[in-house]
Amino acid sequence: MIRPLTHKLLIGVLLISGGVMAAQLGALLSIAHSNGLIADFNAGHTNKLSGFGTAAPEVRLAQAVSWQKQRRYEEALACLNGLLDTPDPALQATVRYNLGNLYLAQAVAKTEAAAFNDAIPLASLAKQAYRQALALDSHYWDAKYNLEVAMRLLPEMARINSEDDRPFNQTSQLWTTVPGFPRGLP
Repeated sequence: MIRPLTHKLLIGVLLISGGVMAAQLGALLSIAHSNGLIADFNAGHTNKLSGFGTAAPEVRLAQAVSWQKQRRYEEALACLNGLLDTPDPALQATVRYNLGNLYLAQAVAKTEAAAFNDAIPLASLAKQAYRQALALDSHYWDAKYNLEVAMRLLPEMARINSEDDRPFNQTSQLWTTVPGFPRGLP
């Protein structure tokens, strides 16, 4: 009587452990696929994801960063905006940091093209995104540094915008007045 019960118990344990092992194997394969996609994006390959909305948030973040590096700002912005509601605070801080980087890169490009009226709102959006990233993770050093850069960019744009009557070399006059590395912490 005990022997048939023991066999059924062993068979049940084997079935359950087999199911757990199959689930773990599926999770590992999914992680390996995601890591492969992230490596492709880091290498500069920009294959659009099939089922982009169902991809892991980390994969979508890597796609957005890849697009940003290629100056495909609208696509990167749409991708990052789709990730703003992620439940993980660390990932959300990273998304907001990258959103700030996107706005700051656009502001710098507009500044170098002397389109100051377009650059000022982008720099303000970059500062807002960095502050939101710091609200989620106050030890995020990269966000602190880039916030300081964005804060130093705005006064320079206002000063150069007010000196419109005098010709100037845009890049040298804008960037050479930033003294050293930013040291302030918010």
